[in-house]
This record gives sequence, structure tokens and C-alpha cells, in this order.
Amino acid sequence: MYYTYILYSKSLGKYYVGYTHDLNLRLERHNSSWGKFSSRGIPWNLMYYESFENKSDAIKRENEIKRKKDRLYIERLISHAEGRPG
Repeated sequence: MYYTYILYSKSLGKYYVGYTHDLNLRLERHNSSWGKFSSRGIPWNLMYYESFENKSDAIKRENEIKRKKDRLYIERLISHAEGRPG
């Protein structure tokens, strides 16, 4: 199983969109100074995710969300998510 996910950093006021095969591990890495950008936004909170059977579909969805370059689109996804974080 693969996931496309959206994290939010209150300290930066920014969303982060990515994909992974392990949501818990990825969130842990974002919150442990794993990358340059991630370390500036600690703590990151999982706001939304979608599940996919394969990696390529998760990557396609990640890119689709990123191409929108629209904060309101992301916030609508989060607010309409049922049974998901956020």
C-alpha cells in the first residue's frame, strides 16, 4: 500500500505534499529534522492522506495536487475528508 499525504506546519503556516509506503515512519522523519525544509517546520501534523495499491498512482496523485499550486484546493481536500486526519 502507498499513500499520498498532506502535512501541515503551524510554525511555518505551510502544507507539505508527498507520498510514502509508511505514513508513520514518514511523519516521524519529518518531525526529526530529516530534511532541510522539514526541520524548519517541526512539528508537522498529518492532515490528509489517500491510499493507493501501487507507487505510481501515489506519485501521480502527489503531482496532481502539487500542480494545482492552490492552498484553497488543499484546504478543501482536508475539510471534505471523512475518516481521515484533519
